[in-house]
Amino acid sequence: MINKTASNVARVARHARVRKHISGTPERPRLCVFRSSKNIYAQIIDDVNGNTLVSASSLEAGFEGVGSNKEAAKTVGNMVAKKALDKGIKNVVFDRGGYVYHGRVKELAEGAREGGLEF
Repeated sequence: MINKTASNVARVARHARVRKHISGTPERPRLCVFRSSKNIYAQIIDDVNGNTLVSASSLEAGFEGVGSNKEAAKTVGNMVAKKALDKGIKNVVFDRGGYVYHGRVKELAEGAREGGLEF
């Protein structure tokens, strides 16, 4: 009998596989996405120096609405793009965090693009 692995264990393995090839630099940092069942989080990270430059989530004080739907993801994408542009960050590398590029992850990416980030 074949045992099915937990979905988060598989996601972490996919994320590690992708991270072998994707890294954020000071010139082009990494936009990392984390999706939980109730909220969505985004960080812009400089992997060379190990710093989080910008972060946004559906838990922030300025956020309105439910954090677990596509509208929330698009709003968080716009929020992280606005904060990044304020710090002078325009080009990023998108790291989907091992999730399928669909649904909330895709909406966050589209919201960040609409906000002015290029990737």
